[in-house]
Amino acid sequence: MSASVSMVLVYSDDPAFRDAVRLAIGRRPAADLARVDFLEAATGDEVLAAVDAGGIDVLIVDGEARPTGGFGIAKQLKDELEDCPPVLLYVARKDDTWLANWSLADAILTLPIEPFATVEAVIELLKHREQALPVRRAAAI
Repeated sequence: MSASVSMVLVYSDDPAFRDAVRLAIGRRPAADLARVDFLEAATGDEVLAAVDAGGIDVLIVDGEARPTGGFGIAKQLKDELEDCPPVLLYVARKDDTWLANWSLADAILTLPIEPFATVEAVIELLKHREQALPVRRAAAI
């Protein structure tokens, strides 16, 4: 990760979801963190290509994305990559927590997007990534 910029990849087939996430986080979520740049992906293939290219510090995925859901993308990346970026997974219902835990997401939030919770989760994930610390997986929403 660059000392001056953190890259956050936001995945959803819904442009409104991607916009809401970007607006919630902003360019400078915390004074002690690097500025945030965003990369957006509307398909699962775009996510895989971006992560394979490197430089992603946090991945935010929409569990309800179609046709490739965020649950499957998160699980695939966590299973296949030794240094997978931390994943924040949005789920539609609290009842989806078991599936979110299966996906190995590092943080789990429920829709609708709540700006304070989003920025708080992203700050924690960025700090852990910046310090090369293991992320404590979220067991509850």
